[in-house]
Amino acid sequence: MSTAFTRRTLLAGAGATLALPSIVRAQGAKELVIVSFAGQLQEPHQWLARKMEAKHPGLRIRLVPSESQDIVAQIKAAQGFSPFDAMPNGEPPHLTAQREGYILKLDPSKVPNAANVVPELMAKSGGFGVPASYSLIGIAYNEKLLKTVPKSWADLWNPEYRGKVAIPRASSNLGLGVLAIAAKIYGGSEDNLEPGWAKLQDLKPMVGRSPTALIQMLEREEIALAPIWNNDAAGAAAKGLPIKFVQPDPGPVAIISFMSAIAKTREPDLVNAWMNEILSPEYQQFAANAPYFFGPTVRGVTVPEAAKSYTPSTPAEISKLQSVDWSKIAPQRGKIVEQFDRLFAS
Repeated sequence: MSTAFTRRTLLAGAGATLALPSIVRAQGAKELVIVSFAGQLQEPHQWLARKMEAKHPGLRIRLVPSESQDIVAQIKAAQGFSPFDAMPNGEPPHLTAQREGYILKLDPSKVPNAANVVPELMAKSGGFGVPASYSLIGIAYNEKLLKTVPKSWADLWNPEYRGKVAIPRASSNLGLGVLAIAAKIYGGSEDNLEPGWAKLQDLKPMVGRSPTALIQMLEREEIALAPIWNNDAAGAAAKGLPIKFVQPDPGPVAIISFMSAIAKTREPDLVNAWMNEILSPEYQQFAANAPYFFGPTVRGVTVPEAAKSYTPSTPAEISKLQSVDWSKIAPQRGKIVEQFDRLFAS
């Protein structure tokens, strides 16, 4: 199985932070509309928005929490300028956005902190946007309900857990990642997902339509374990829920989140400034810390002690991270969702 990260690339020394010139004049009030995450995971963007507003008098940054498919529909329906200026995308929708032309290519000369990004991560951008963070797909479990803690992906099929497992719907990056890892550990690949489909059917799982739904099912003790994002598991644990997170063997799946300028943005220079700040060591360190645990993409940013249960911090852990060739899966997304809903209709 392929790994996307190495000790050399993620633990290398940091370059100096580069600053952009001030863009907004005090007399010229402007608004930047940034698509963001929902709930607690939006807080790093809120922190950065306040920082940028203070740096650029007259600037107002509005964060819009929304699912990417809703945003895309609005972008495509808009006449003239886009109603949004920048957006985050995981790897599968990032590829779709490139293909459909609603995000812009990056001009590295206008985002100087891009020079500090781990090269292998920058290469995955395809020249569009910047790698803002990465998150992990691992296994979350309710510690009150299990005698044996899962240690590997294969443990999802442990007879002890029969009837206690849920999986995410394949309409999400989380669900696609689970299908891909199931295929790969049972002899398939991104080109051959059939072993994954067969194993997921054999699991006879419950289905959660979203990470939030899966966490709620764990909390209500409807299930004992489920594949989940590290960030969501961490947020649940921070609220005092008896939920733990495992980075299962042979390794958790790492998925990069890219921040990109949206085509027809009114404020391309401000979007470049936003992306540059996303890549600053200060932002990367803030987002990597509790309770967010976003994986840093910039060289020299260390994983905080509080994050080590949720984010790889040692060379051995980093070397185990699993990647998915999304270029082979993203074009099939519609068909995959249809097949999932047909097989796992409640």
